[in-house]
Amino acid sequence: MGVETLTFGCRLNAYEAEVMKAEAEKAGLDDALIVNTCAVTAEAVRQAKQSIRKARRDNPNRKIIVTGCAAQTEARTFGDMAEVDFVIGNNDKLKAESYRPMAFGLPLNDKVQVNDIMSVRETAAHLIEGMDGRTRAFVQVQNGCDHRCTFCIIPSAAPSRSVPMGAVVDQIKKLVGNGYREVVLTGVDITSYGPDLPGTPTLGKLVQSILRHVPDLPRLRISSIDSIEADSAFYDAIASDRRLMPHLHLSLQSGDDMILKRMKRRHSRAEALDVVTRLRGLRPEMVFGADIITGFPTEDDAMFENTLRIVTEANLTYLHVFPYSPRPGTPAARMPQVDKTIARQRAMQLRAVGSIQIAALAQSRIGQIENVLVEKAGIGRTEQFMQIAVPGFAAGQIIPARVVGIADDGLVGEAVRTAA
Repeated sequence: MGVETLTFGCRLNAYEAEVMKAEAEKAGLDDALIVNTCAVTAEAVRQAKQSIRKARRDNPNRKIIVTGCAAQTEARTFGDMAEVDFVIGNNDKLKAESYRPMAFGLPLNDKVQVNDIMSVRETAAHLIEGMDGRTRAFVQVQNGCDHRCTFCIIPSAAPSRSVPMGAVVDQIKKLVGNGYREVVLTGVDITSYGPDLPGTPTLGKLVQSILRHVPDLPRLRISSIDSIEADSAFYDAIASDRRLMPHLHLSLQSGDDMILKRMKRRHSRAEALDVVTRLRGLRPEMVFGADIITGFPTEDDAMFENTLRIVTEANLTYLHVFPYSPRPGTPAARMPQVDKTIARQRAMQLRAVGSIQIAALAQSRIGQIENVLVEKAGIGRTEQFMQIAVPGFAAGQIIPARVVGIADDGLVGEAVRTAA
């Protein structure tokens, strides 16, 4: 049956799942499920455990291997599950040799093979040559996080490590050579890119290097940024090269200064708004998404109202909203908690505002001509990352299309015919 993967959490996990699958198959593993877990919320951990139990019921003989951030921080918890055959730490999940014991039935002293991730400091360019069946490829440039937000367990799972610029550029050249038209730079905290590398490059310098050394790359996209860390070279790249897409996802978390302080975030409300204003000054068509947590400890109605208002003040569109859930071992878990029902209600309210924002963005595109990357037959993405239906075109083409309508799942377009 081969190797299958089940992924929870961020885009980086989706990218890494492809690497793990390739490495496990290289090691000779067959008929196995690799579960790549996420530790950001307690709900993500619960869902992973639930899915592992279901996977065992559905296929009693298949090997189940658990890895990822939750496996790093709660290794013994997963190791104690009867359904789990093997637990691998974050430092080893991208290495073929980690899967050989399961592939060849080698004896193990303990099915939990998790090292202390905080002692690992080498940089490793674990890159792949593309994502199967996709015109958009993800390239990991950084992993882990050294910041200590009070709600987050990730620093305990993986310190920040960067992939050398030359390795990133070489990989993107391969992807373009293999027909990929858009590359997305991913990482847990990619605006922390570079201080662990010789010469301490920055994310902006990396972006400039990619655009300079891979002139045939049509579109470069950034997965998400911590806006306070954006460097001058990043702003220069936004302003000077239209191949860098006008779509950024902000690690915002809240729109209230007191909550941001208690989260131990490094930006204020005003600073977040200033970044949005500055970037739109460089590229007026720029659109922003944001990660936002509702019901963080001590958040009252007035504080939540500040978060609601920042969505419209900053004209945010693509919202990823998470009701707060305490993570054992984090400072926030020891703070006065907000009732879970209230946190969920606030999340619903925020998502409703987000839906209105998306609808307004869609309406504003009516009549506009968009450059569309077709990702599958007749369906593509605009530069602002809006889904658009353009019938009659094959995956991999970039075509101009006029927006003529709005559907439930995005825009409707018609190709603009150019003179021969």
